[in-house]
Amino acid sequence: MVNKIIKYFLIAASFIFAIVLFIYGEIGWGIVLILLASIFVLSLFRHELILKAFWHIRKNEFDKAGLSLDKITHPEQLPFRSQEAYYNFLRGVILSSSNQYTKSEKFYRKAITLGLRMKQDQAMAKLSLASISVMKRRKMEATMLLNEAKKLDSRKILAEQIKYVQEQMKKI
Repeated sequence: MVNKIIKYFLIAASFIFAIVLFIYGEIGWGIVLILLASIFVLSLFRHELILKAFWHIRKNEFDKAGLSLDKITHPEQLPFRSQEAYYNFLRGVILSSSNQYTKSEKFYRKAITLGLRMKQDQAMAKLSLASISVMKRRKMEATMLLNEAKKLDSRKILAEQIKYVQEQMKKI
């Protein structure tokens, strides 16, 4: 992970050098440097290791996703709270895939508290918490979380999983 200070320095240096190139008439190279600086600016808002972990989870490589997240030593120092929320969300997904439900519950709750940006991600986190609650035989909590997940799932992407958790609740 590139340090934030180094990123700020690279952004400032790229913009200053681009302005100098514009002044001397090298417009093409100035545009190239502006594009380079924009990549550094985007890396401030989208943490590269979190994006890499998302990529590995999408390919069902949970061990590689865990290694990517392990490189983030202090998640509380991420530039934005939403990045920390997604860090915790991904940790919960990785831990639940390895059947460590008690630990994953802690990470899902923290992700919801910090605020996931997308409603689908919030619904997924609450659905996962509901299924963990069903496993721990906490039916009231599971019902509440499941209803919240239904409200957040406006596109009905998680409809099958919600039905499955409801069937599991009936068995309690």
